[in-house]
Amino acid sequence: MLEEEISVKVYDTDQIRNVALIGQRGCGKTSLADAMAFSSGVSNRLGKVDDGTSLSDFTEDEISRKTSIGLSILTCPWKNTKLNLLDLPGHPDFIGELIVGLNVAETAVIVISGNAGIEVGTEIQYKYVEKFNLPRMFFVNKVEKEHVKAADVIAQLQGRFGLKAAPIQLPMGEGTEYKGIVDLLRMKGVTFDDKGKPTESDIPADMKDKAEDARQKLIEAVAETDDALLEKFFDKGELTSDELLSGLKKAIIDQAIFPILFGSADMNSGVYNLLNFVADYLPSPDKAQTQNLLKEGTEKVVSIDIKDDARPLAYVFKSLAEAHIGEISLFKVLGGKIIPGLDLYNANQRSNERIGQIYSVSGKERKEIDLANAGDIAATVKLKSTKMGETLGNKGDDLVVPAVEYPEPVMDTGIRPKAKGDEEKLSTALHKLNDEDPSFKIIIDPALRQTVLFTQGSTQTEIINAKLKAKFGVEIEQFKPRIAYRETIKGKTEIQHRYKKQSGGRGQYGDVHLRIEPNPRGGGFTFLDEISGGVIPGKYIPSVEKGVVEAMQEGGLSKSPVVDVKVAVFYGSYHAVDSSDMAFKIAASMAFREGFMQCKPVLLEPIYNVEILIPDEFTGDIMGDLSSRRGKIAGMDPEGRYQKIRGSVPLAELYNYSVDLRSMTSGQGFYTREFSHYEEVPREITEKVIDEIKKSKEE
Repeated sequence: MLEEEISVKVYDTDQIRNVALIGQRGCGKTSLADAMAFSSGVSNRLGKVDDGTSLSDFTEDEISRKTSIGLSILTCPWKNTKLNLLDLPGHPDFIGELIVGLNVAETAVIVISGNAGIEVGTEIQYKYVEKFNLPRMFFVNKVEKEHVKAADVIAQLQGRFGLKAAPIQLPMGEGTEYKGIVDLLRMKGVTFDDKGKPTESDIPADMKDKAEDARQKLIEAVAETDDALLEKFFDKGELTSDELLSGLKKAIIDQAIFPILFGSADMNSGVYNLLNFVADYLPSPDKAQTQNLLKEGTEKVVSIDIKDDARPLAYVFKSLAEAHIGEISLFKVLGGKIIPGLDLYNANQRSNERIGQIYSVSGKERKEIDLANAGDIAATVKLKSTKMGETLGNKGDDLVVPAVEYPEPVMDTGIRPKAKGDEEKLSTALHKLNDEDPSFKIIIDPALRQTVLFTQGSTQTEIINAKLKAKFGVEIEQFKPRIAYRETIKGKTEIQHRYKKQSGGRGQYGDVHLRIEPNPRGGGFTFLDEISGGVIPGKYIPSVEKGVVEAMQEGGLSKSPVVDVKVAVFYGSYHAVDSSDMAFKIAASMAFREGFMQCKPVLLEPIYNVEILIPDEFTGDIMGDLSSRRGKIAGMDPEGRYQKIRGSVPLAELYNYSVDLRSMTSGQGFYTREFSHYEEVPREITEKVIDEIKKSKEE
């Protein structure tokens, strides 16, 4: 019944709520999304992740793994509002999907498992909520589990996120004695039947004092967010019900209050009240923060409000490829109205685009709609050229949403096709998958003769491999990728080489004297022409430089590229007939190769800065492991119950580190990494590393 309503009803901007559901993997976030869909009438059955009936986790990979992999949207009508629930993966390997979803949400609902509290994944995701500057609230799930105590969870949330984290409800009964909730705004007890329908009653006598104390703290918290309310509170010692409710709504938008609600997705308890709260208190797109755009091709920031009466503007935030359909583009309307047949301008590509039929999306279901108003989220198919992350508007406006920034991948895997001749097929398939998910990278390195897949973790790598086989018929082999070592020098020398060849007719003659010395680390290559008196004609100097540059492509230690050297040609000689560009290039190349080995050559390896977030109890083990990987600790920062370790580690020691870290921390450790610099390989392992490099190049 309500599915049909979704397909035909058009919602105004102030009726729309774009809400991101986020939380650590296993917190019950997707179960909550399913419960919200069921309670709002979208489905006549409560979907379950464990039995593969979830409306949100509907792909084969998600069903088999029982975890969210991709962003999913559930559209729920509620109290004359449209709730676009963006169910975002909690698994760290799919952090890119979380970022994409937060970028189009107005609010984040952070789901906390009552029996686990704040977890490492919560900490990581919360940083992105802060980065996108979103109003936020907490839903404490699994309150019916053994040993769950509301006071402990509230204390933990307030200890980590401050007193802005304010309970709007309290659970009735602790742990397995849970029976329902106390609504502190209406001061009513609420219980729920097995369909999730609420029944209100008076607050139990044994909870009245606790509830009144909690409500008073809530009133004080709301009053402190507004000078006028605070003055009234000081004068009268209380706020009226209307003042409390309107003050709370404003405080949420201003990020001065982070409401805490309680319930159980598995029992469908508290979900009805959560839906009410989202509809009544969370901001619509026109009441949320302004949208910051860029004038294409410039750094100029243009801030807009999302309004129905503006010129049409849409942002394609996600692309999906489906068999028999083609590319599906999910978009958010940032201004005006989007209707089928509308001609728009892609400012990113500077090309025209016509909108086809548009759809409302709920899980894997799509229903045609006549238009999408500003703030709404919808889908269209078979756009001519527009890709994920691009903006459609009016020609001349040239406004674009800033590019999404993804964290650097933490896992590198060498890949090649099992079948010879599939190299081009593999390359095409990888780039198509990358269009759908830019959070991973593909590096094709001709020098090292390898293709390297950089992902956010082993599970993302597995999913990509499965898609390559299922969608494109390409099976791959994985291998440990070769590392891009470099060579440089620590000493200085002067070297001469004369290239002379005579075999009848015109010969070859080039004579160069080179001075070779180190450049500062990161200083690159410097070439100096110090010839005087015309001992080498100026027309041959570029060939001398070219010869040196070619010789630098393979150093004398491991045949790795040479960096950070200064080379001067300061003397030489030539022959009026036999000298040539080729002769001087060969002479310079041979001189450099010989001189390089006289300059105390050393091997350099890439060093990465790392940040590792782990529970306190694993700090000692992780510090010891980092030391065994030749890591250097730069510092530690406490973050609630967790420690963030900062340091630097050679890339050679980080292979499969994300897997090892999770193993060492029972799945609770995560890390990020970023290239820092090149550093000399320690002398005691240089020979071993050189042997490994040579063997890999012979394969």
